[in-house]
Amino acid sequence: MQYALMIYTEPGYHEVLSEAERESARAEFLALADDARCVGHAQLQPAETATCVRVAGGRTLMTDGPFADTKEVLGGVYLFEAANLDEAIELAARIPAARLGGVVEVRPVVAP
Repeated sequence: MQYALMIYTEPGYHEVLSEAERESARAEFLALADDARCVGHAQLQPAETATCVRVAGGRTLMTDGPFADTKEVLGGVYLFEAANLDEAIELAARIPAARLGGVVEVRPVVAP
């Protein structure tokens, strides 16, 4: 089964890290991307670059910025093939943001 591991962090969370800590975290992110179970991954631009789209009454309405005004924002996502939820949770725990004040949401992907 595929699982989406969605990474939520406070904007700029990595800026308080030393250069060595940033490089270590980057290496961990890249190692996860190289894991054979990783189907895909992406780091997102800052939330301020988002555009939200709604359609109401046949009109397309757009607003700048993220959908919700929250402390933590979606910063990236991994898509993993895992045998079960326990394995997906083990992978999520390896994401540096999970131990650096962020949270990783693990969600099964609907099969096509």
